[in-house]
Amino acid sequence: MAIILNLETATTNCSVSISSDDKVIALKEINDKGYSHAENLHVFIKEALLDASLLFSDIDAIAVSMGPGSYTGLRIGVSAAKGLCYALDIPLIAVPTLSVLALQAATDGCVISLLDARRMEVYAAVFKGKQQIRETKAEIIDEHSFSDYLSEGEVRFIGDGAAKCKDVIKNVNAIFTTDVNFPSAKELAFLANEKYKKGDFEDVAYFEPYYLKDFVTTKPKN
Repeated sequence: MAIILNLETATTNCSVSISSDDKVIALKEINDKGYSHAENLHVFIKEALLDASLLFSDIDAIAVSMGPGSYTGLRIGVSAAKGLCYALDIPLIAVPTLSVLALQAATDGCVISLLDARRMEVYAAVFKGKQQIRETKAEIIDEHSFSDYLSEGEVRFIGDGAAKCKDVIKNVNAIFTTDVNFPSAKELAFLANEKYKKGDFEDVAYFEPYYLKDFVTTKPKN
């Protein structure tokens, strides 16, 4: 039985869960557009441990959402995960953020996970069931986006990037799930447990978030 602490901070949803095998036994999360991860993450970790009646010494591994997503959110989550792994001398598990999101669709059909990357750009990955069938890309949405998949049958779009797709992609096979917008440590737990069973761990010293795009700073307006 593996006890895993799961951290999801790639979007505005600051989410922490503790799982026993693939069953979630504690969950703490808040979706804050102000990105209050720095204030909430460690508080949620302590509260989740308390809810599960566990100590840090009971944890077998730390899992973290690896990106793509918010630069700040990813840095906070990965830094916390690596620090805990060092301190507790336990493995680090990294799970792609768009895979976590796709799992919420609960379908064996085609799912496209989308995170808003501002303007008409999204981070996108395509899944069939639990398997990713196309690499993750940062891409500009237009009326022809994902036409290859839509021509084959129904496609479910999920994530906070789905709204901008709904306004542009007019296809009878497109299904837009607008009530599920953000990845959660609840689904992260299942994928983390699968990696734990395979011994699929990261090098704690060298692991970095998957940003997908280079960080670009802008000068503040006077």
